[in-house]
Amino acid sequence: MTTQAFILGAGMTGLAAGLTSNLPIYEVADSPGGICSSYYVRPNAQERLADCPDDGEVYRFEIGGGHWIFGGDPAILHFIKSIAPIKSYKRHSSVYFADDDRYVPYPLQNHLRYMGSDVAAQVLHEIVIAPKNIPTTMSEWQLQSFGPTLTEKFFEPFHRLYTAGLHNRIAPQDAYKSPINISQVLNGTFNQAAPVGYNVTFVYPQDGLNTLAKQMALRCNVHYGKQVVHIDPQRRQVSFADGTAQSFEHLISTLPLNKMLEMTELAIDTEPDPYTSVLVLNIGAIKGPKCPPDHWLYNPDAKSGFHRVGFYSNVDASFLPQSSQSAGDRVSIYVERAYVGGQKPSTQEIQIYADAVVAELQQWQFISQPEVVDPTWIDVAYTWAWPDSSWKTNALRRLEEHGIFQVGRYGRWIFQGIADSIRDGFMVGGAFK
Repeated sequence: MTTQAFILGAGMTGLAAGLTSNLPIYEVADSPGGICSSYYVRPNAQERLADCPDDGEVYRFEIGGGHWIFGGDPAILHFIKSIAPIKSYKRHSSVYFADDDRYVPYPLQNHLRYMGSDVAAQVLHEIVIAPKNIPTTMSEWQLQSFGPTLTEKFFEPFHRLYTAGLHNRIAPQDAYKSPINISQVLNGTFNQAAPVGYNVTFVYPQDGLNTLAKQMALRCNVHYGKQVVHIDPQRRQVSFADGTAQSFEHLISTLPLNKMLEMTELAIDTEPDPYTSVLVLNIGAIKGPKCPPDHWLYNPDAKSGFHRVGFYSNVDASFLPQSSQSAGDRVSIYVERAYVGGQKPSTQEIQIYADAVVAELQQWQFISQPEVVDPTWIDVAYTWAWPDSSWKTNALRRLEEHGIFQVGRYGRWIFQGIADSIRDGFMVGGAFK
């Protein structure tokens, strides 16, 4: 039997599409939310719990690290609030230079006074005189935007880690994450700078991100445990690992664009755009004496190779075991390290890395005794593009020729947050209602 249309993936985008279209959703996992979902682990245990136990004595983590809800259309935020009560926060993040034990508020270029007067003067001069050509690569963009001194101190080593070394070859992307405005740079050199950027404020469901996904899933027709193994674009049929198959006239897919091309075996005569994978290390620990108050830190010189460390429990104490929420004697952390797409380390290599991260955080005195160290591999985590690439455009067009419509952050190979992903799902779902 042919179903006119259905949806692949019960992440935020797929759930939103299912809500507006009433179409069935097929999801590989046994719960909704994708990487935007929470789980729980008791201190000194390894088992992941899908729900918080009655005694509350668990750390709460997220599959893909801290996913805070920033920006978004006011109507989308209204929807989120209507099904999952939220709390609002003002961003507190810094660049942490571990070698100097120096914190500089984000964005770095707007807080040059923290770098010392000589460095601030040099950087300010370089920003003003930097050539303003059209950069081809991310490395060229950072040098033209921030000058050689700030590039050498932060942007080069950070982006080398963040992009797993691709920054010298990929096209500039997401410049809004580190905005450059000369008047704000000047003001921040001598005075307290006003917060800027796409995530100055953010919201988060008060009972965890999984509550949002579960509330959306309750309003959808989700089929769990349905792993897609092949898609025949000519016959318009999806085959699942359990031996079943489902035909379609139209298919809404939130699966990564590169994975869809592999499963459909549709050839694109263009070099595929690259992506990076991320190993997320969730850590619950006794808090160290120098644990910072930041929500997250950007790390250009971590010896164990991570580019960001975030503090769930600095955002909200509910990420801690109940007995520590008032005392604040524990900390819930996520640590992110990037790899060239798909180059997953072995189990032994992950263990060696995890031990190195714990030792480094202890050296920094962010933590003392770890109680949970739990890794998750996110295969397609950040998507990039080669300069002047037409791969994404050609891939999307080729899939659409066979009735397959890609949607969402990974489906359309773009960076966006949860709120925008929900909006995209609503729009596409509405088109197929």
